[in-house]
Amino acid sequence: MMTCPWCEFEGGPRALQAHLTQAHPQGVTFGERANGTRYYEITCPVCNLSYDQRIKPRSQDAGFLDEFQREIRLVAFDMLVNHFLAEHQGVTTGGSQ
Repeated sequence: MMTCPWCEFEGGPRALQAHLTQAHPQGVTFGERANGTRYYEITCPVCNLSYDQRIKPRSQDAGFLDEFQREIRLVAFDMLVNHFLAEHQGVTTGGSQ
Protein backbone atom coordinates (compact mmCIF):
# COMPACT_ATOMS: atom_id res chain seq x y z
CA MET A 1 0.00 0.00 0.00
CA MET A 2 1.07 3.51 -0.75
CA THR A 3 -0.11 6.68 0.96
CA CYS A 4 -0.79 9.96 -0.83
CA PRO A 5 1.72 12.61 0.24
CA TRP A 6 -1.02 15.28 0.29
CA CYS A 7 -3.88 13.49 2.04
CA GLU A 8 -4.82 10.21 3.74
CA PHE A 9 -5.62 8.20 0.58
CA GLU A 10 -4.08 4.71 0.50
CA GLY A 11 -3.93 2.30 -2.40
CA GLY A 12 -1.72 0.44 -4.81
CA PRO A 13 0.54 2.22 -7.29
CA ARG A 14 -2.05 2.52 -10.09
CA ALA A 15 -4.78 3.59 -7.68
CA LEU A 16 -2.44 6.21 -6.24
CA GLN A 17 -1.59 7.49 -9.74
CA ALA A 18 -5.29 7.85 -10.56
CA HIS A 19 -5.97 9.52 -7.21
CA LEU A 20 -3.12 12.02 -7.64
CA THR A 21 -4.30 12.92 -11.14
CA GLN A 22 -7.86 13.45 -10.02
CA ALA A 23 -7.48 14.91 -6.51
CA HIS A 24 -4.17 16.79 -6.70
CA PRO A 25 -3.70 18.13 -10.24
CA GLN A 26 -1.80 21.11 -8.80
CA GLY A 27 1.09 18.70 -8.16
CA VAL A 28 2.00 19.10 -11.83
CA THR A 29 2.78 22.60 -13.00
CA PHE A 30 3.08 23.89 -16.54
CA GLY A 31 5.42 26.57 -17.80
CA GLU A 32 6.87 28.16 -20.88
CA ARG A 33 10.55 28.70 -21.62
CA ALA A 34 12.00 31.86 -23.16
CA ASN A 35 12.10 30.15 -26.57
CA GLY A 36 8.33 29.51 -26.40
CA THR A 37 8.43 25.76 -25.73
CA ARG A 38 6.18 24.51 -22.98
CA TYR A 39 7.02 22.03 -20.27
CA TYR A 40 5.55 20.31 -17.25
CA GLU A 41 7.23 19.98 -13.90
CA ILE A 42 6.67 17.75 -10.91
CA THR A 43 8.43 17.89 -7.55
CA CYS A 44 8.57 15.03 -5.08
CA PRO A 45 6.85 16.24 -1.90
CA VAL A 46 8.98 13.83 0.15
CA CYS A 47 12.52 14.77 -0.97
CA ASN A 48 11.91 17.86 -3.17
CA LEU A 49 13.58 16.27 -6.21
CA SER A 50 12.19 18.10 -9.23
CA TYR A 51 11.77 16.89 -12.80
CA ASP A 52 10.68 18.85 -15.85
CA GLN A 53 10.05 17.71 -19.39
CA ARG A 54 9.27 19.49 -22.64
CA ILE A 55 5.76 18.89 -23.86
CA LYS A 56 5.97 17.28 -27.30
CA PRO A 57 5.20 17.15 -30.15
CA ARG A 58 3.37 20.45 -30.37
CA SER A 59 4.79 22.26 -27.38
CA GLN A 60 3.95 25.68 -28.82
CA ASP A 61 0.32 24.82 -29.65
CA ALA A 62 -1.84 26.30 -26.85
CA GLY A 63 -4.80 24.10 -27.81
CA PHE A 64 -2.70 20.96 -27.44
CA LEU A 65 -1.92 21.75 -23.81
CA ASP A 66 -5.56 22.56 -23.02
CA GLU A 67 -6.73 19.33 -24.62
CA PHE A 68 -4.10 17.01 -23.15
CA GLN A 69 -3.43 18.40 -19.65
CA ARG A 70 -5.01 15.36 -17.97
CA GLU A 71 -2.91 12.91 -19.99
CA ILE A 72 0.26 14.91 -19.28
CA ARG A 73 -0.57 14.83 -15.57
CA LEU A 74 -1.08 11.04 -15.78
CA VAL A 75 2.44 10.68 -17.20
CA ALA A 76 3.95 13.00 -14.59
CA PHE A 77 2.20 11.27 -11.68
CA ASP A 78 3.25 7.88 -13.06
CA MET A 79 6.84 9.09 -12.86
CA LEU A 80 6.23 10.30 -9.29
CA VAL A 81 4.74 6.96 -8.21
CA ASN A 82 7.72 5.13 -9.74
CA HIS A 83 10.02 7.55 -7.90
CA PHE A 84 8.23 6.71 -4.63
CA LEU A 85 8.74 3.00 -5.30
CA ALA A 86 12.41 3.34 -6.24
CA GLU A 87 13.60 6.04 -3.87
CA HIS A 88 11.21 5.91 -0.94
CA GLN A 89 10.40 2.17 -0.86
CA GLY A 90 6.82 3.00 -1.84
CA VAL A 91 6.18 4.68 1.48
CA THR A 92 5.11 8.29 1.70
CA THR A 93 3.86 10.37 4.56
CA GLY A 94 0.14 11.04 4.21
CA GLY A 95 -1.08 14.58 4.72
CA SER A 96 2.42 16.06 4.81
CA GLN A 97 1.30 19.19 2.99
